[in-house]
Amino acid sequence: MTVYPLTFSLFGFEITGFGILMMLAFLVAGWVMQLELQRRGLNPEFSADVVVGGVIGGILGARLWYMALHGGPLLSRGGLVWYGGFLGGVIAVVAMGWWKRVPLRFTFELAAPALALGHGLGRVGCFLVQDDYGMPTTMPWGLKFPQGQPPTTAAALAQWGIEIPAGTPPSTVLAVHPTQLYEVAALLFIFWLLWRLRRHEHAVGWLFGAYLVAIGVERFLVEFVRAKDDRFLGVFTLAQATSIVLLIVGLALMRWLRTPDGFTPRPVDGLAPRTTD
Repeated sequence: MTVYPLTFSLFGFEITGFGILMMLAFLVAGWVMQLELQRRGLNPEFSADVVVGGVIGGILGARLWYMALHGGPLLSRGGLVWYGGFLGGVIAVVAMGWWKRVPLRFTFELAAPALALGHGLGRVGCFLVQDDYGMPTTMPWGLKFPQGQPPTTAAALAQWGIEIPAGTPPSTVLAVHPTQLYEVAALLFIFWLLWRLRRHEHAVGWLFGAYLVAIGVERFLVEFVRAKDDRFLGVFTLAQATSIVLLIVGLALMRWLRTPDGFTPRPVDGLAPRTTD
């Protein structure tokens, strides 16, 4: 099956499916956090603060990580790396929580399910703009991206060191694993699981450790079929090395916070419900 990117013009501006889904991902993530704050009787407006920090830090971090790997200008419409966005978003959200005097552990606990859901929606955007796809496949669900970033032609894939059958014309568009959709399914499952676990009886912050473990495993596995040119560690990619780090940190957090410690976020400052006169 051949798939083309979703793009259209509106009042002279080019609109892409990636841009639409990125915006939707942040909005839905904020809504999910708002629901949890309301359930706890805390100020739901803190979710907007987290989203603002995530947007600024996430986009900047994703771009800087890409520049470190591939170069290029800071201001560009393309070239984002999720792990850079994750780290940049974490730093910005931590800074926002500190400014609002919200306990760090609670900020991470609150954000865990929302991060998984937002990430999953973001991967839909990757599919619509046709990047982050996988290696060539003969599976019936393999997809061809003739206008992908880059197109899934034999020549473009060969430049990444991917073995192409001998005699294949360079301009041939090959079917590849739709790894974006693999990740959408996995991340929606992770969101469902974390949402079910948000009433856990462990110490506050344990849920964020579970999130790190889940995304570490998810990304490590999907990288085996991703079309990548950063396999600096033999058959392993840089993203897989980062996944292992997140997995170890997540397991350490889950172990450290497995026993309830009586910590409860108090409704002060950023978490204090707004009062009306």
